[in-house]
Amino acid sequence: MPLPLALGRFNKIATNRIVGTVAGHVPGMAIVVHRGRKSGTEYRTPVNAFGGVDRYRFALTYGKDTDWVRNVLAADGCSIESRGRTIVLDEPWLGRDPEAAWAPPVVRTLLRGLGAEYYLQCRVRHE
Repeated sequence: MPLPLALGRFNKIATNRIVGTVAGHVPGMAIVVHRGRKSGTEYRTPVNAFGGVDRYRFALTYGKDTDWVRNVLAADGCSIESRGRTIVLDEPWLGRDPEAAWAPPVVRTLLRGLGAEYYLQCRVRHE
């Protein structure tokens, strides 16, 4: 079972403000920049991100129904800040892999332990 959404709400208010200061520079993390699907407000959400030239995958440790995931899907994309760069992403889709075979070994073990079987994948938009 993924982490409880109540923990996610606490993180949105408290922890994300701290983690957000470094997430765009730390390997395995990024900041997803997305717009609220109803409000149009820009949000910045620190996430676990893995990818490279053509795609990124995001570990959904709180499950697939979080606001940021729903916003990215509704907008058909987002941008991320990763290692000091801004990368535009599109064509988001949800994947399910209970074994987290796509993730690096240490992350895979953590995701399995959490029961976090979903991920979000996006294509890198090459301009």
